[in-house]
Amino acid sequence: MTEEPLVLGLETSCDETGVGIVRGGTLLADAVASSVDQHARFGGVVPEVASRAHLEAMVPTLRRACADAGVTLNDLDAIAVTSGPGLSGALMVGVAAAKALALALGKPLYGVNHLAAHVAVDILEHGPLPQPAVAMLVSGGHSSLLMVPDVTYDVQPLGRTIDDAAGEAFDKVARLLGLGFPGGPLVDKAAREGDPAAIRFPRGLSAAHDMRDHRFDFSFSGLKTAVARWVEQREANGEPVPINDVSASFQEAVVDVLTRKAVLACQENGAEHLLIGGGVAANSRLRAMAQERCDKAGIQLRVPRPKLCTDNGAMVAALGARMVQTGRTPSDLTLPADSSMPITLVQA
Repeated sequence: MTEEPLVLGLETSCDETGVGIVRGGTLLADAVASSVDQHARFGGVVPEVASRAHLEAMVPTLRRACADAGVTLNDLDAIAVTSGPGLSGALMVGVAAAKALALALGKPLYGVNHLAAHVAVDILEHGPLPQPAVAMLVSGGHSSLLMVPDVTYDVQPLGRTIDDAAGEAFDKVARLLGLGFPGGPLVDKAAREGDPAAIRFPRGLSAAHDMRDHRFDFSFSGLKTAVARWVEQREANGEPVPINDVSASFQEAVVDVLTRKAVLACQENGAEHLLIGGGVAANSRLRAMAQERCDKAGIQLRVPRPKLCTDNGAMVAALGARMVQTGRTPSDLTLPADSSMPITLVQA
């Protein structure tokens, strides 16, 4: 095997069919087929629709990635796939495809954790990961703070959401305001024309007693409810709802809590680097406030470009390549699709 392994990554945990190809730490192809338009009329991801979309998109997306990278399947050194967490049916499509490829090609298979892959993708943007680092993962299904001594086998949870994830809250508020789905980019866009100080929405789990018991945990359910009550009151009084101001104020509340707790986690755990990943990491206000607070605290911030923050095969390939390079034992062909795979289990 070459020093820089050529690795294929498959990602099907939710509504994107992602196929990425990397050589070591260099991205060669990142092909994505999204089924988001099929879910938009339902206001959220429908698992059965997502699974069928993965089945239909897998082969065309795989062919496109190979063409973009200028390689054939026989050139590969290994295959990596998201084993979990995610939607069960969607995960099964990717895992089955990866097993078939590994068996047919005689290549080693690595079943990896979706969340760890969101950390590993930063290798493609900024080079080798610092050890240790604190990672904050924010998406539609996850809001987590992690200590990462080594992304290939040692990821330690510091805190997580106890109810709605940040991305889920964005989707629900966007639906409340009639902005559409997915909510994150739409709220971000509306917020740019609004006043983030117009409405003082609550900052969940930030009171003194919360910081004792839930120091690095998140809660966005109360915030979502506060926005709903505020909007309902305006409508009950016959007053127009200032969508841009509501969007900006809601977004500010989410980003304020996320960045404050992330910087605190770095300071209290002796980490000089903060990595941010997941779909919400594409949010412009989150990126700006994180940079401001990290600069003030003397912490180096690493955030991939927006396209690599959302679900993609490149992140899975990046983690798979690191596993090959560090000599991790491949997964067995009995590899399961584990919808509730814990972050402490980096490889299945």
